[in-house]
Amino acid sequence: MSVESVFGRLEPLLARVSKPVQYVGGELNASVKDWDEVTVRWCLMYPDAYEVGLPNQGIQILYEILNEQDDVLAERTYSVWPDLEELMREHGIPQFSVDGHRPVGAFDVLGVSFATELGYTNLLTGLDLAGIPLHAVDRTDEHPVVLAGGHAAFNPEPIADFIDAAVLGDGEEAVLEITDAIRQWKNEGRPGGRDELLLRLAESGGVYVPKFYDVSYHSDGTIAEVVPNRDRVPYRVFKRTTMNLDAWPYPKKPLVPLAESVHERMSVEIFRGCTRGCRFCQAGMITRPVRERSIEGIGQMVQRGLEATGFEEVGLLSLSSADHSEIKEITKGLADRYEGTNTSLSLPSTRVDAFNVDLANELSRNGRRTGLTFAPEGGSERIRKVINKMVSEEDLIRTVTTAYANGWRQVKLYFMCGLPTETDEDVLQIAEMARNVIRAGRAETGRKDIRCTISIGGFVPKPHTPFQWAAQADPDTINDRLRKLREAVNSDRSLGRNIGMRYHDGRPSLIEGLLSRGDRRVGRVVERVWREGGRFDGWNEHFSFERWVRCAEEELAPYGVDLDWFTTRERTQDEVLPWDHLDSGLEKEWLWADWQDALDEREQDDCRWTPCFDCGVCPTMGTDIEVGPSGRKLLPISPVGQGAPVRNPAFSQSQ
Repeated sequence: MSVESVFGRLEPLLARVSKPVQYVGGELNASVKDWDEVTVRWCLMYPDAYEVGLPNQGIQILYEILNEQDDVLAERTYSVWPDLEELMREHGIPQFSVDGHRPVGAFDVLGVSFATELGYTNLLTGLDLAGIPLHAVDRTDEHPVVLAGGHAAFNPEPIADFIDAAVLGDGEEAVLEITDAIRQWKNEGRPGGRDELLLRLAESGGVYVPKFYDVSYHSDGTIAEVVPNRDRVPYRVFKRTTMNLDAWPYPKKPLVPLAESVHERMSVEIFRGCTRGCRFCQAGMITRPVRERSIEGIGQMVQRGLEATGFEEVGLLSLSSADHSEIKEITKGLADRYEGTNTSLSLPSTRVDAFNVDLANELSRNGRRTGLTFAPEGGSERIRKVINKMVSEEDLIRTVTTAYANGWRQVKLYFMCGLPTETDEDVLQIAEMARNVIRAGRAETGRKDIRCTISIGGFVPKPHTPFQWAAQADPDTINDRLRKLREAVNSDRSLGRNIGMRYHDGRPSLIEGLLSRGDRRVGRVVERVWREGGRFDGWNEHFSFERWVRCAEEELAPYGVDLDWFTTRERTQDEVLPWDHLDSGLEKEWLWADWQDALDEREQDDCRWTPCFDCGVCPTMGTDIEVGPSGRKLLPISPVGQGAPVRNPAFSQSQ
């Protein structure tokens, strides 16, 4: 049955809301397919504002992969701001896709990608506006399957009541397999209804369906066990890992936003995964092993993406982009090809010990020489051993000194506060490091306009990391340390006036910690916060710490647990964690051993360049590290800047 667009009813309301252009769709490279000509229909949701959600690589990749299938369509939806939400409720307009403005409730699948747990309340707004029952148990065959993905899906228990299923890990192959299952189920006449479809997804072992698992608890509030309640459902659900990234060169035609977005650039993921072993970093742990995209694949993606979008900046993305085994050849080849144009290159994520000025000069050859950003994460050598961030202050000073000498004037340093075993002194050493950066820059250049900005976030322990057992620091402790740090920075006016300081209040981090390591009981808190007006909790102007604390106190009390129990309490080795049945490939015993190494201030090597240290990922997932060097180079046979036509990228074996 055809589904009509709601745009006719929506359009008259747009003049009454902020940034109406974010709701109209029609972006360059967007896709609108005939509803009646396809079998399976996906709506992909990023539960945040358009300006944050549109550049998201995960959504763009899946959007394009699905729309390449002849009998499948995919459209996008984002969270609407409260001003439009109010008008939609008043005029009976449902949550809609921005492509065809079709009601979200009419699709077969609502796929929701969570980059952060603070988007959970926005999920509930989207479901409610779409007319989809909040609780999965209340849905019928007529409602979409609500499918969660993204990093937060590695512990979806706090939203288990609201989702039908979750996919752990990479989505490229998973969405096609899920599509096949839905297609077959529909073609067979939907046998067994919604439950049968979910069983078919669950029995594959790669899709987690919370309703098919029962959770029991001990009298002290800890989990006793999580067990399947259907014969066809496996005891453990495994993450998906896409190998050979060259076989998945997406997005081929990135979306170009109509409204201002957080990233105005064309991005290429040059490798996936990280084995640096930073103990706080969930992304690095859950995306193992490292899989590099080839220099050929990167060159083709950059050329195709620029031709399809007209962007003037290319972001070479990964968790630590300068760690690509052929990053020098990649950046030089791209800089040569686009020399003389307005196309600039950037590495949004760079480690101090992987950075060199030759690399930075290649990146800035055609573009703007703006500030450099590095992330020491901890202020003292001791705390950096605890978190396994193997960067010395000498390395940092040497790197920034060379950068200042080569024309850079600004450096931004990112740190965390509230790390395990952290003391006031560890944090205060951030001030001394910043002062040393200014001193070194002035000595090297003879100039006084050297600047350093320190940016500090509150640490949140995450599942599937060695710190998943750690006690989280309370907001008062974090805020007190940040106050002392600010005083230390300002104590030397001659240097302090060149040091900027940006930091986040410790309170949102505590709520993120509740949602990050919570279990199904936390779902009651999420729903209560939403019913009392919680929206856009990742935005300071909308976040209410008092509301979260009050709702947590009232909703968790019947269970004999509270906010502190989920956040500031240290876990024991034998405690069953809410996500233990969801397998990221990392052995729990290895994570515990690494947690003990952290407490003993012992560092762990990067297994890309050293023998395997048995984290478990490769044998468990049937994968392996995929890195170069290949010895190949990108040759700029037709440099764009010389006015020559852009031909297919040429590559050759280096001599």
